[in-house]
Amino acid sequence: MSEREIITGTIAAPDRLDKALAEASGLSRARVQALIGQGAVEVGAATASGASAKVAAGTPFRITLPPAARPEARPQAIPLAIAYEDEHLLVVDKPAGMVVHPAAGNLDGTLVNALLHHCGPGLSGIGGVARPGIVHRIDKDTSGLVVVAKTDAAHEGLAAQFAEHSVHRRYLAVTGGVPRPVEGTIAGRIGRSDANRKKMAVLAEGSSRGKHAVTHYRVLRAFAHAALAECRLETGRTHQVRVHCASIGHALLGDPLYGSTPKPLRPLIARLGFARQALHAAELGFMHPILRKRVRFESILPPDMQELIDELDRFDR
Repeated sequence: MSEREIITGTIAAPDRLDKALAEASGLSRARVQALIGQGAVEVGAATASGASAKVAAGTPFRITLPPAARPEARPQAIPLAIAYEDEHLLVVDKPAGMVVHPAAGNLDGTLVNALLHHCGPGLSGIGGVARPGIVHRIDKDTSGLVVVAKTDAAHEGLAAQFAEHSVHRRYLAVTGGVPRPVEGTIAGRIGRSDANRKKMAVLAEGSSRGKHAVTHYRVLRAFAHAALAECRLETGRTHQVRVHCASIGHALLGDPLYGSTPKPLRPLIARLGFARQALHAAELGFMHPILRKRVRFESILPPDMQELIDELDRFDR
């Protein structure tokens, strides 16, 4: 593909350049930092020289994306559950246990490997070397809906919607204990934990680190020691639902990083062998970037989460 200039507009709020551009463009912060290092970012009328430079609200910017390198991932004939597909994009119902894109320790068996086999060269290259077509991601052990771009135009349009937080995302989660109140909003900046760099955390009020995050939740069913909750994301941060639920004392059942299963439920969880966070991306809606119409997709609970809920219901009897 030839070089493309992506006009993403202006900086929304004063911040570090890399953070502000990641927020506005939909690209990852690491990707933005790499592009700044390559001289591919202009801020105002000058080429950006450092990721940590402070930038004012209202400053215009332009990011020039170089041609995508040939993907390092190899095509693999991995079955895909496709909720929707056209010439511009597809929506995949990802199973728990599948990593979205190749990374250290997960070079094969990823969603990207499966997409390369399914679509061949027909995937957007904007995501970079190892992530063709990937606009957003969900965690390895979270199941549910992911949208993938086949063309650069679709990728740009979808990335802009994620950056604007206009994408509808509804998750189903099983929490330890019943949140009180049973309906509410969790807000707080999410960033890397100082205590454990593998974890994210809700940062102290007033912190300049991390990113603003908002989750709206509603308890759908209450059990003796757990609840089935609906979580609607106003923003989309790394581990957002997991971190926010843990921050109010109701971590997701099975979550190995943020959770602690209530003692009465430990024999049940062990018997079921449920060893992943009980989180499912159940609904995804957005403006189709090419057809210019709202689309919405739903995914039913996978068997392991449905079995967990059924057993929690029996546990109460």
